[in-house]
Amino acid sequence: MRSSKLIVLITVVAAVAAFFLFDLGQFLTLDYLKSQQAAFSAHVAAQPWLAAGLFFSLYVVVTALSIPGAALLTLLAGALFGLLEGFVLVSFASTLGATLAMLLSRFLLRDWVQSKFASAMRGIEQGVEREGAFYLFALRLVPVVPFFVINLAMGLTKLRASTFWWVSQLGMLPGTLVYVNAGRELGQLDSLAGILSPSVLGAFVLLGVFPIIARKLLDTLKARRVYQGWHKPKQFDRNLIAIGAGAGGLVSTYIGAAVKAKVSLIEKHKMGGDCLNTGCVPSKALIRSAKFAAELQKAEQLGFSGAQAQVDFARVMERVQSVISTIEPHDSVERYTDLGVECLQGSATILSPWEVEVDGQRLTTRNIVIAAGARPLMPDLPGLDTVAAYNSDTVWTLREQPKRLLVLGGGPIGCELAQAFQRLGSQVILVQRGARLLPREDDDASDAVMSKFRAEGMDLRLQHEAQRFAVEDGESVLYCRHKATGEPVRIAFDAVLIALGRVANVTGYGAETLGLEVRANGTLAVDEYLATKYPNIFAVGDVTGPYQFTHAAAHQAWYAAVNALFAPFKRFKVDYRVIPWATFTDPEVARVGLNEQDAKAQGIAYEVTRFGIDDLDRAIADEAAHGFVKVLTVPGKDKILGVTIVGEHAGDLIAEYVAAIKHGFGLNKILGTIHIYPTLAEANKYAAGEWKRAHAPQKVLAWLGKFHAWRLR
Repeated sequence: MRSSKLIVLITVVAAVAAFFLFDLGQFLTLDYLKSQQAAFSAHVAAQPWLAAGLFFSLYVVVTALSIPGAALLTLLAGALFGLLEGFVLVSFASTLGATLAMLLSRFLLRDWVQSKFASAMRGIEQGVEREGAFYLFALRLVPVVPFFVINLAMGLTKLRASTFWWVSQLGMLPGTLVYVNAGRELGQLDSLAGILSPSVLGAFVLLGVFPIIARKLLDTLKARRVYQGWHKPKQFDRNLIAIGAGAGGLVSTYIGAAVKAKVSLIEKHKMGGDCLNTGCVPSKALIRSAKFAAELQKAEQLGFSGAQAQVDFARVMERVQSVISTIEPHDSVERYTDLGVECLQGSATILSPWEVEVDGQRLTTRNIVIAAGARPLMPDLPGLDTVAAYNSDTVWTLREQPKRLLVLGGGPIGCELAQAFQRLGSQVILVQRGARLLPREDDDASDAVMSKFRAEGMDLRLQHEAQRFAVEDGESVLYCRHKATGEPVRIAFDAVLIALGRVANVTGYGAETLGLEVRANGTLAVDEYLATKYPNIFAVGDVTGPYQFTHAAAHQAWYAAVNALFAPFKRFKVDYRVIPWATFTDPEVARVGLNEQDAKAQGIAYEVTRFGIDDLDRAIADEAAHGFVKVLTVPGKDKILGVTIVGEHAGDLIAEYVAAIKHGFGLNKILGTIHIYPTLAEANKYAAGEWKRAHAPQKVLAWLGKFHAWRLR
């Protein structure tokens, strides 16, 4: 087998090398073919069958070896053989050559590529497995990559050669016809004036609009395929229905109502979704109370003696509910009704791509936006049901403060709530499987947070893998295994907060009935326009990801609403290039773009500029002189790749860098912007100054030094 591969490989390499070594490409240029057109035409007229056979063989060889020139040969076929004969020749020659290229790729490269680039090939394999022949047909009809690349890539998959043959034969027909026709028109030119003839202009117009026509045809075919078996109503009650009244549903229906579409918003629980009721708002309200408790610890530093206060935990939790109540009108039924949104309370069930039922009421709609959100992940650990267990949804029901609170999970939610409870007086034991907290952030950022947590008395149990819960002699305990030593660890506690992430809500409203695809990570699959496999059904927010942030859901909702309401006339691909986020611990950790660990993982070259906030005047005055601004830039340039800020109000300070990355201005522009003194925002300018200092033109400065010294004479 190896010797056979070696012989074939040497033959292919020798043939391709000969093509470039002897400059055979000069014979596959438009100038050469046009100059020899008369001679070629004479040969065709004298011996049509021989000419056709030679042309067919040449086309097969060029295509099989993936040599540049197939497009020009297609034009030449039209010029020499006419529309019908040229079309037939190219159609079969291109398919035979493509199939040979595919088989060569499979024979020579498949095993090696699969072993070396398994992850890169997974997307192609999944497309072939999921769509089969239609996947290849879509690539053939509207290729996003050149045809020869498709040939080689398909050889690396498990697609059957017979399937590849007939799909390629069918899929390349429209494009072949357009190119052969263009070649026929060009071949009939007698002078440059003929370029302006209607037939030639029409052929070029057809070349230009073919990709658009093909895309529309493909969309129509896909729609007919996916909607097969469903009955589409003749008319609709609504333009858009959103399921879920969190950020995604609220924003999508707000936009719909703003452009005078008839829209409905369905929510089975509370308006505002998780963010308002159990997530962002209550956690920040709790953090504010906890911050005041921490501020009391600074009383001596700020010049106060004997300052103290007693934490009334029940009142703190009641204040949290009061904050929610104050913000509720922003997301209320009344407000959205006034905006023109029909708000329906009840459980939604998608019956078909155009029908939604709400507690027995059947609604028809042109488009559906699924904004069903996510729920806290509860692990399948033995004994969990025997202890007082809470998650980020249920912890707000607490009115009696746990003396010992076990927090399971060291991500943003776990860290924020752990610090808040520690500051309010609980002894928090934070259990994390990994070697550090906030693993998505750089080491220096997580180290700053861990250092603060330990200084405040939190018990960090890193590299501890939870195994089971139990109640022993009336005491709740968690048994863990220390991952580094393998030793068993017993931890006693009064209540446990599970903070292991969130799981998308992909069932319970009809997604299963429609067969909507669920990704390996448990989220609904959507395309670059946020559409599911049904072009009129979209998904936004936590239910699809990739970011589980309120602002990301709102960002997606704009795209989903516009794409739903204005397709097929206009659609926009969702833009994830600049998505910031923050973890509201003390110190806060905010980030946009790349950090160091991401840049290293992606092999992106970068340069680091760092400014320590401990040197900032306002931070010193505020007793907040800790943290840093870290900027990643393109080496030698001020273009910003990403920023991490650790410190007071980092979530606010990051906004300047978000704007910089979004709108393409670099550190020089930030340095040239006036920042009010004294403010924390000056940290951004000083970070830019650090970059400028490191990139000062030393030769120019040396020359200037000599210049000024000369002027002293």
